[in-house]
Amino acid sequence: MNIHALYDQQTFTLTYVVYDESTKDAIVIDPVLDYQPVGSKLENRSFSKVVDFLKQNNLNLHLVLETHAHADHLSSSQLFKEIYPDVNIAISEHIREVQKTFKVIYNLSNHQTDGSQFDLLIKDNQILTAGSLTIKALPTPGHTPACLSYLIDDAVFTGDALFMPDYGTGRCDFPKGDANALYHSVTEVLYQLDDNTRIFVGHDYLPNGRELKYTTSIKDSKASNKQLTDQTTKEEFVTMRETRDSSLSAPVLLFPSIQVNIEAGHLPKQEDNNKHYLKIPLNLTFQFAG
Repeated sequence: MNIHALYDQQTFTLTYVVYDESTKDAIVIDPVLDYQPVGSKLENRSFSKVVDFLKQNNLNLHLVLETHAHADHLSSSQLFKEIYPDVNIAISEHIREVQKTFKVIYNLSNHQTDGSQFDLLIKDNQILTAGSLTIKALPTPGHTPACLSYLIDDAVFTGDALFMPDYGTGRCDFPKGDANALYHSVTEVLYQLDDNTRIFVGHDYLPNGRELKYTTSIKDSKASNKQLTDQTTKEEFVTMRETRDSSLSAPVLLFPSIQVNIEAGHLPKQEDNNKHYLKIPLNLTFQFAG
């Protein structure tokens, strides 16, 4: 098994191409669609880099896997269908809970909350195959209720559950986020994997200006993750996580990202002027003088 990482500097996101060199079978994990909020401009630079790599290596793409419905970047998953019409877009079956939550937040009257926008809804601990590749879907909720980590051979792709040891873990303050659940996901699921299992993180925020890093090990994370080692108590972690989360600003692309990503990367339908529109709720914090 081979792993090729691509990094989007704008959103600090890692996209992975996992492939078998001998059979040319491949999957993509967490692809990015470039979005500039100023001018509301969409581009496919990040997507094109993934496709270029697939084509250069003559890879046969079977699956596009989402670790969760991302709140900091739009997914380019649907674009793959234009080139690979048989590819399946997959996410946790618990995406239904996320969809129901954000249907209310966005007031999306026609939004389906059965997960039918995706080709495949993955059950907890389900084994998936993509040609010669075998993937186990590990439930790791906490950041969202629908977070999965994907175990492939000796590598686990943790999305926003677990980051590099010098950064810590994912935030838990989004709707339906749960620091208690994340503690369980890390300590009772990820930290139960073999110590030599390689971790591939979903983001790297380059703390203290260091160079990009996106892989560590279960052993190293258990020993030195700054927020959650194998010696950290649940009470310590939950207090830390909730305190830190209360001070964080919302991701810049929160509302555009969620609106597209709960739809499996589908853009909002064109209106009668042949344009697409994103719906952004206003959170008013001021009062009018009376």
